[in-house]
Formats: sequence, structure tokens, C-alpha cells
Amino acid sequence: MKKLKALIVMCLATAMLVGCGSGSAGSDTYVFTSELDIKNLDSCDADDGMSFNAMHACIDGLMGLDEEGNITGAIAESYDLSDDQKTYTFHLREDANWANGTPVTADDFVYAWQRILKNNGNYAYMLGSDGAAIVGVDEILTKMADKKELTDADFANMGVKAVDDKTLEVTITRPISYFDELMTFPCYYPINQEFCEEKGDQYAKTAENVLSNGAYVMKTWEPGKQATFEKNDKYWNADAVKTQKLVMNIIPDLQTAATSFENGETDFAPINSQLVDKYKNEDYYVSFNEGYLFYLEINEKNTDLANNKIKQALSLAIDREDFVTNVLKDGSKAAKGFVPRELSVSPTGTDFRDDAGDYDVTSYNLEKAQQLFAEGLKELGKTSINVRLTYGTDESPMDQMAEYLQNAFSKLDGLNIEMVATTKQDRIYTKMANGDFDIACTRWGPDYGDPTTYLNLLLDGNSNNYGKYYSEEYEAVMEKVSTEEDAATRWQYMIDAEKIAMTDLPNIPVFEKGTSALENQNVKGLVHRPVGVPYTFHYVEKAE
Repeated sequence: MKKLKALIVMCLATAMLVGCGSGSAGSDTYVFTSELDIKNLDSCDADDGMSFNAMHACIDGLMGLDEEGNITGAIAESYDLSDDQKTYTFHLREDANWANGTPVTADDFVYAWQRILKNNGNYAYMLGSDGAAIVGVDEILTKMADKKELTDADFANMGVKAVDDKTLEVTITRPISYFDELMTFPCYYPINQEFCEEKGDQYAKTAENVLSNGAYVMKTWEPGKQATFEKNDKYWNADAVKTQKLVMNIIPDLQTAATSFENGETDFAPINSQLVDKYKNEDYYVSFNEGYLFYLEINEKNTDLANNKIKQALSLAIDREDFVTNVLKDGSKAAKGFVPRELSVSPTGTDFRDDAGDYDVTSYNLEKAQQLFAEGLKELGKTSINVRLTYGTDESPMDQMAEYLQNAFSKLDGLNIEMVATTKQDRIYTKMANGDFDIACTRWGPDYGDPTTYLNLLLDGNSNNYGKYYSEEYEAVMEKVSTEEDAATRWQYMIDAEKIAMTDLPNIPVFEKGTSALENQNVKGLVHRPVGVPYTFHYVEKAE
């Protein structure tokens, strides 16, 4: 499948502007601001964009990105692909070392990939047929699901092995056209076994417990506030790294972040819709596709919400165009399906959204919504239902989405909404993980440029299927997706799968997130991709 070109967020130096964010830190320091915190830098556990940014700053995988955002070799200097396109032989760079001077070896990848399975990591499934389709992994995942003990023989049969220190062989069950792109994702990063086991359960939880093999070395990390990185002189591509210091500031309040930018204290600051009108005409204002799909996850264990007419009514009651145009105003777009636009293209070069089409259930039709809701209530034998709407207040613009939905749903006679405001961490890892929700406002950023990065979320047993959706029909079609080798046929299967999902509506898509930000015009080289790791800092350069 053709890879989408990355959006390159860069502004060439022109004249110094008031509020351009040149900062007192000087030309050798780049200051990046985020409203979301870093969870940790453990590829076995981290599953959020900010953690991925931090990991990518100091850890290289087999493949990486060049200055234009294209996939290129990183720790792997090159690779050979067998005629049947099922065996990759990666040749690792001789000059690739960890920051402690230890060479990066093929065993570092073998250890990391086995570790994420042994620990049942958040992205363990990505090593199986839902991701890289590595030989033997599905069998391991099945044993894990059945709570059977894994043995050395299970891992001996896994299709990843160190031929020698600098040669890694990976065998997969089917050809995957985007396999090289997968290898840029953090769950495939290497881990130095000796360092990891020495640190134990504190591995990657603090700055001193992170071992770098990438562009920067993490020096300090104060959760919720700031992380700092310094250039790694032992990095194999150190000549390409122009900035000596990278600072990530966590500022949940975006007005405060904007003020910090105007004061010259930061070089990149995201802003929300309340600030767009203030800054949209400034030269340092930028807007681009962020890649996230924001949607409602339905708890299928709630018998009221399991009613399809109730779910259709909820979807039709949302005026998505009004929300993105008049509330967000940041370049976001109304969602027309569960797979967003600009994610992937077909073998013939067309966008998935164009081929799959727009679903009527994503249009706004309050009259039809009320009709379907009334019919749903009648089927349930009720005159009204009570529903909790759970959202995180620290994951902008989730609060705006929740407030808008509360108003939209309040127009449905017979629906009583209780708002449950919490934090992102509590929303996901406590309430959603334990099934303690009715409807949750959530989001997903694509891990790689293929529709399955979204479609896999609805599979039985997927760790992100918090709503416990299950459909035999959906499972059967997705099984075909996972085994079909003909690209055109596979593409149609994915269209069929999304149609089932948009009919059943276990997840109700709301909008595709755009980002508005303030960016120092004296900075160039920040690479942004709406797929995988959001930002690459390796090539950032700041004018004097």
C-alpha cells in the first residue's frame, strides 16, 4: 500500500517577530509544549502520543524518518526481502550503539519483542496478525488469552531471530506492503536486556532509567511538568542533529501555553478553538491534520445502548459540521466513517474514505434521530433511559466535545445524560478498562497507514475493545483481511468490515482532529506525521 507523505511542519527564518518564540534558551535549545503528559518510555507499556514523542526522541527502531518524513533506515542500514515477501533480513549499523557504549544488536530486538508478549503489553497484539503478523505470535497470543503458561518452545517458534549480532531475521505469515512503516512504531523498538533487567519495574519510568540509542539522551523528567533531553554524541546519525537540547514542557492550560509562546519561552505551542480567532492571521499560526479520530465508545454490556436504534439516534443527533466549523475551528473535519480520510490509499491510489463512501448515520437529522430513539425505547419497553457520558477534562478538546454532545443529546426526548468528568488516565485505565462506563468520549491515533489500525480495535480480545463489541460476521471478514494476500481483494474486505461496524455502531465516529499551533518562524525541520509517532525532533534547526 502506498505510504502517505508526512506533513512537514516547518517555518524558515525570516525576520524576528514579536512573539515568534525565539526564547531566552538560545539557538541550541528547542522548546516544545504539549497539553498532555508523558506516561513512560517503556515500549511494552506506553500507548499515547506524547510518550511516543519522548521515546522517539531518544530511541531508534529498525526504521525511521528522513527530513521529509519518508520511511528510511535507522538502526537497520538495509534489509533484504525474500521472493515470497515473507522474510526480512535486517542488517544493523555497525556504528549503532547505546548511550552507555554497548552496541545495539539483533538480540536487543528479539528481547524487546519477546518481552512485550511475556508482559502482555498494550501493543502485544501488534506483533500478531493484527499488525506485523510475525510467525508464531498468534499462537502465543492465543495461549495468553486462554491463560496458559508460555514456554521457551513458544518463543523458539517465533519468527524473529538474531542470525548474528548485526543481523536480524523476521519471518511473517503474509506479505505486508507497509511492513517497513510498522518498524518505525515504538512497540518494535529495541531494549538493552542487561540495562532493563537491572532497572526492574522502574525501567523507563524515570530519566536515569532510560537508555538511549537515538538522537537525544533524556536528562531530567518531572512528570506533569517537564522533560529535558541533550544531544547524544554517540548517536550513529549525530551529524544530522543540529539542536543540542530539547525541552518538552507539559502545560495543560493552552492559554498559558500561548502566553508562554508570546513571552518567547517556547518554540511550539498547541492552541484550542477559543484562541484560534486571536491568532489565525498571525504568520506564526499553523494548522494541520493531527491524525486522531475522536469517537464515542459504547458499552455493549449496557442493554439499553445495545439497541441499534438507540445508537443510530445518538449518531444522527450530532451536528458534526457545526461542531468542527463553529466550535473547534482548528482544521478538524466531520467524521464520515470509522476509518478517517488521509490515512491510506488503495492499490489504485484512491483514499479509503472515497472508496468506502460516507455513511448516512454520520449526517445530522434530529427529526429522524428522535423517531429512531422513540422506536428504540418502545423495543426496550421504556419511556426513558439514563446514560453516563464519560470524558477526560485534561485531553483537549474532549471537554468541548462532551459539552457539545450533552447539548445535542438533551434534545432527544426520553434521554437523561449524566456527565462524568475525569482525567484521561482514569477514563482509560480505570473506568473503561473495568467496564465502568456507558458512553465514553475517546480517541485513537493511527499507529500505521492501513485501515486495520482502526478496524482491529473492534476485534474480540483486542485490548482496546473496552465496549466488548462482538460480531461473528465482523470477525469472519476481519479474518479474511488478515490472511488475504491479494491487495485489491483485501482492500474490499476492509470496506466490508467498516460497513458492518458502521451498521452495528459499537463506536460512533464524531470528528477527525486538526491541530492549530503557534510555531517559532526561526525554526525549521520539525517533522509531523498524522500516522504513528506524531513528531520527529531529529532535524530541528533554530536560526541564530
